Amino acid sequence: FLFSALAIRAVGRTAGVVVQEVRSQFADGGIMAGTKKPDYGPVIDICTKASLRELATPALLAVLTPVVIGFGVSWQALGAFLAAVILVGQLMANYLSNAGGAWDNSKKYIEDGHHGGKGSDAHKAAVIGDTVGDPFKDTAGPALNPLIKVMNLVSLLILPAIINNQDNDGTRFAVAGAALVVLIGAIIFSGRQTSNIKATA
Repeated sequence: FLFSALAIRAVGRTAGVVVQEVRSQFADGGIMAGTKKPDYGPVIDICTKASLRELATPALLAVLTPVVIGFGVSWQALGAFLAAVILVGQLMANYLSNAGGAWDNSKKYIEDGHHGGKGSDAHKAAVIGDTVGDPFKDTAGPALNPLIKVMNLVSLLILPAIINNQDNDGTRFAVAGAALVVLIGAIIFSGRQTSNIKATA
């Protein structure tokens, strides 16, 4: 759920910055009048930098969560966690993809002339629903499958170390604590990002 929230928020935040850039280019009216061409470079820079920056926290979440649970609790707890991740993750991926697709197609259905067509209250509501639906079906839903794979792969790689240090509480808690601190720091940093992308674009 946290991974999906981070992905959806990243899309919304980046889209807002792109909209600001596009509006600034259209402000003088030259593009609409045909007297100048749009500058695609800043928009590409914004999207590229945002994609790299926003990827950091979800990636750390996928890698460090098994470390925290495996070293901080036990390998049995890690196995239970992975089973829950697989079950809940697959169900949530289907939910996000289907819900997002339904919102997207409902807007297209209304635009074809049903329920008042374009400009109606139903169309305005469908546009808002599509704004949420696109990140659901294009970002959060498809990204959950790689998340599950990464968590399982990391768990397999660290499992020998967890078993070898299961009686060494100092090492276990030190590794789990360090991973937890990094993870919390990344989440806090991600939550504070607002206009940093625009400032560096």
